[in-house]
Amino acid sequence: MKGPIKYEDITEARRSIAEIVRRTPLDYSTTFSEILGREVYFKYENLQKTGSFKIRGAYNKILKLSKRERENGVIAASAGNHAQGVAYAAAKAGCDATIIMPEGVTIAKLMATKSYGARVMLKGRTYDEAYIAAEHLRAESKATLIHAFNDPAVIAGQGTVGLEIYEDLPDVDTVIVPIGGGGLIAGMAVALRYNNPGIRVIGVQAEGAPSMKNAVSQGVVDELESVSTIADGIAVKHPGELTFPLVREFVDDIVLVSDEEIAEAILMMLERAKVLCEGAGAVGVAALLHKRIAGTGKTAVLISGGNIDVHTLSIIIERGLSKAGRYLRFKTVVVDKPGALQKLLGILAETKTNVISVNHDRILPRIPISRAEIQLDLETRDNEHVDEIIRVLTTNGYKITREEYE
Repeated sequence: MKGPIKYEDITEARRSIAEIVRRTPLDYSTTFSEILGREVYFKYENLQKTGSFKIRGAYNKILKLSKRERENGVIAASAGNHAQGVAYAAAKAGCDATIIMPEGVTIAKLMATKSYGARVMLKGRTYDEAYIAAEHLRAESKATLIHAFNDPAVIAGQGTVGLEIYEDLPDVDTVIVPIGGGGLIAGMAVALRYNNPGIRVIGVQAEGAPSMKNAVSQGVVDELESVSTIADGIAVKHPGELTFPLVREFVDDIVLVSDEEIAEAILMMLERAKVLCEGAGAVGVAALLHKRIAGTGKTAVLISGGNIDVHTLSIIIERGLSKAGRYLRFKTVVVDKPGALQKLLGILAETKTNVISVNHDRILPRIPISRAEIQLDLETRDNEHVDEIIRVLTTNGYKITREEYE
């Protein structure tokens, strides 16, 4: 097999990293199988040490360093998951790690990386800018730069996920994998196709960061001018030069999903599967839910990570519930007299809604004197219930300004 890695590199990597890497479960989902009309299995790399698959490639790479190279330490650039993987792997291997992260990295990923003992520096607005800073630092030191995806040892380490899926489900028809720079899907595709050339391997990228899809379509690796997506783990402007030929040879298709679709998938996995995904970890689910991937056979979906910022998660939950008609926020103006708020709440009680919070403001400049603005957050049943509430309030003379999430 031509290319930067062979199947034997992946099997060797599995033996090497087994001492610290967890074999994550591949579980059948009754709920999603019924929803999608196909057998759906989730590979839970969000349960991996450090919360994502990245520890596999990072540790495999560090193990291949010489004693002198380990003494000189390692450097990595990452939006979060590779950072944690390198930091943890370096600590286990007994070498120092310096991690360059984008300035907008989530607090959760930043603090987790520091907790593993790495020195963290914030440089640039994107992963790619952070990587440039990491290259400059490497040039000034003797440390080894561990690339997030464009490295044979890293690709081989990530490919061990594919080995596990095949061994647990040898008759799998389709495997769905997130794509950022391509290291994960390249390694997995080599492992899967070696064992069964008939397995379909489908990649998923965010609409706001389609670097690998563009490269495959155009036949050349190029750099996007910018990336914008809530799936920060796959927000890569320039895909890997080493991963590109493997993706082009072994990956059947690459599909795109929007941020709204990713957010919906995160919320649905949380509520229906009781599983916490980050944006990059949910793109495969989003692609299935929105009919981007045809087929009815056994389908394995990689949940690549679960390191999501709590603030981002709260926004996703609120927006998702609102779109589903299960949460309503609105404002209205009432006469600023005793009993006005009680009257409003009494009308809402008749609609069998649950009031979550009330904000009463009489000093806003836009509100006439003797009036008060009321903002209410309501727990509702569905969109029909929301329509009923608005109709009842309007009939009773209230002018409603609804906060939309479209």
